[in-house]
Amino acid sequence: MTTSVALACAYFDAWRCRSCSLLDVAYDLQLADQQAGVEAALPPMAWDAPHASPVGGFRNKAKMAVAGSVDAPTLGILAADGSGIDLRACPLHEQPIVDAMPALEALVRAARLTPYDVPGRRGELKHLILTSSPDGELALRLVLRSSESLPRIRKHLAVLDGLPLTSVSANLQPEHKAVLEGAEEVLLAGSGVLRMRVNGIGLRLRPRSFFQTNTSVAAALYRQATAWIDDADPVSVLDLYCGVGGFALHAARPGRRVAGVEVTAEAIDAARETAAELGADAVFAVGDATGVDLEGADAPELVVVNPPRRGIGDLADRLERSAVRRVLYSSCNPASLARDLAAMPSLRAVRGRVFDMFPHTAHAEVLVELERA
Repeated sequence: MTTSVALACAYFDAWRCRSCSLLDVAYDLQLADQQAGVEAALPPMAWDAPHASPVGGFRNKAKMAVAGSVDAPTLGILAADGSGIDLRACPLHEQPIVDAMPALEALVRAARLTPYDVPGRRGELKHLILTSSPDGELALRLVLRSSESLPRIRKHLAVLDGLPLTSVSANLQPEHKAVLEGAEEVLLAGSGVLRMRVNGIGLRLRPRSFFQTNTSVAAALYRQATAWIDDADPVSVLDLYCGVGGFALHAARPGRRVAGVEVTAEAIDAARETAAELGADAVFAVGDATGVDLEGADAPELVVVNPPRRGIGDLADRLERSAVRRVLYSSCNPASLARDLAAMPSLRAVRGRVFDMFPHTAHAEVLVELERA
């Protein structure tokens, strides 16, 4: 029987959770294997040394499936039969998240939130999602099947008074399918904003915002991208799939035109607010990254892309035919990255770096710089 090596984990050793499939591999070997695999999957280029992660206590978001009963809930993951596996002491999570788990259980009990029974398709509370900021503040989302329990939740929110919460919201997901959230979000308490201070920039996360789950490695990724952008010193930068503006706001400099495009209006509102607070010369627009103008006199000198796992798709062909001189591609999927690079033969990969955003798994975050041949 394999046991944990890279990080002590009682759940892994007891075979209750094997999500971290590489916990039985020493961390330095994990990192070396990851680097070798990424290099083999991508075209030849210069590689900086991989950026390591803390082996534990690095995860800023806990997505806890709720099962069991009102009086004995489990917070963690679901077994194959739909029963709950309690993981509230998972050693991956940042300490404020672990410390908050008893209060979350108390809320389930006090508000009589019936855990959702997946096999039986009944119950109300599906997930508790807790996010922690570098300042130790927290944002909580409750994923519910309906609005039935909202009055009880509001009545018993006082059981969370000891937590440093800036936002409590409920997401309504009535459908029985493997989709984490639904279309409706209800703010129950707080401002609805969690400030993620990264390299001195206070990025704003609202309940639906995407942010990397490893804050320290995300900060290193932004620093590296900024350094490469400053090396090139472009007059104009376009950040596609910009989210709450992480790459764009790091790249903003006097005399440099910076813009960001993102399909989610909530994220664009957050990016605009942060830009205004910083006095940054950066503008943000809601839009589809695949439809932006990359031609003519207004074409950006440098484009940053940070797409979902599926990659940039048709945008690769548009970049290939564009006037863009340089691209920074941040990818969480080396396979789709390799496919997209092959579709842009005139944009040559010159250097790359692996960022271990997801220790103890086979997943890799890769930053690659491309320049027009």
